[in-house]
Amino acid sequence: MVEKKDIDWSSLGFGYMETDYSFVSNYKDGKWDEGTLTKDHTIQINECAGVLQYSQSCFEGLKAYTTKEGKIVTFRPDLNAQRMADSCKRLEMPEYPVEKFLEAVEKVVKANEAWVPPYGSGATLYIRPYMFGSNAVIGVKPADEYQFRILVTPVGPYFKGGAKPVQIKVPDFDRAAPHGTGNIKAGLNYAMSLHPIVIAHNEGYADNMYLDPATRTYVEETGGANIIFITKDGNLVTPKSDSILPSITRRSIVTVAEKYCGMKVEHRPVRYDEVKDFAECGLCGTAAVISPVGRIFDHGNEINFPSGMEEVGPVIKKLYDTLTGIQAGNIEAPEGWIHEIN
Repeated sequence: MVEKKDIDWSSLGFGYMETDYSFVSNYKDGKWDEGTLTKDHTIQINECAGVLQYSQSCFEGLKAYTTKEGKIVTFRPDLNAQRMADSCKRLEMPEYPVEKFLEAVEKVVKANEAWVPPYGSGATLYIRPYMFGSNAVIGVKPADEYQFRILVTPVGPYFKGGAKPVQIKVPDFDRAAPHGTGNIKAGLNYAMSLHPIVIAHNEGYADNMYLDPATRTYVEETGGANIIFITKDGNLVTPKSDSILPSITRRSIVTVAEKYCGMKVEHRPVRYDEVKDFAECGLCGTAAVISPVGRIFDHGNEINFPSGMEEVGPVIKKLYDTLTGIQAGNIEAPEGWIHEIN
């Protein structure tokens, strides 16, 4: 058993801390090299690198957990690998093969085993795979060379002291263009969301709820999470759109709702004017799992959910407890969900 780092795990925030190893692989002359672990956490690239000139980059996010039995596991990493491949296709970048992606995740987590927080600490090892165009590109075209890397860093729970309902707002901005890149995890999507999120934070809101860019009559997602709704009769509703990122957490919640909680699930376009009729609302993603929403502001109008601003709604709490129980190994997982690091 590897001795853990001397860290006060319970006081960790959600931030970057340099660990022992990262993983790096380079694409050149039409193929990926074998890839290797590295202790060098700096990147040297040409001043004219494709990523610096034309923002050719994408990324993923997943976590490694310690289970009750002391095993180190990751949660559905094959879906992260496939989603990154989909991002690469859209951005004219070479796909990093799914099997090599999974091997790289295993290697880098195992090499940083001492940094994986212990069971019960509330902390996890955050895993950030990313890829970028690395050679000089001055004309507008895809790069010829790329670098794929994975960094890991221990993080505390996204919400200190447990999840409390947050308030969000409907912004004056769009997150993605119709037929654009909203359905992939491109770095440029997040760059576009920074200005609206700073405005929202300055006004006291946790995030923005974006409406569809074409008509602004349907709910899409926030700057960093998919949205879920609970109907007054206890059904789960998830917005459907070609410009929503296919969240792995959201897809997992759907299975949990159907198979573990016996809920009816609807994945469909959600009109903004029906949001006021839902009983609960939540934001779902890797970092927070599910963050409950108590209130939505829209240019002077308010939507207050019956679940309120004090407590997590009962259905979202049940979904959260079940999914985190599966991730921690306390509840039996569907086949293939838990990937053990040997």
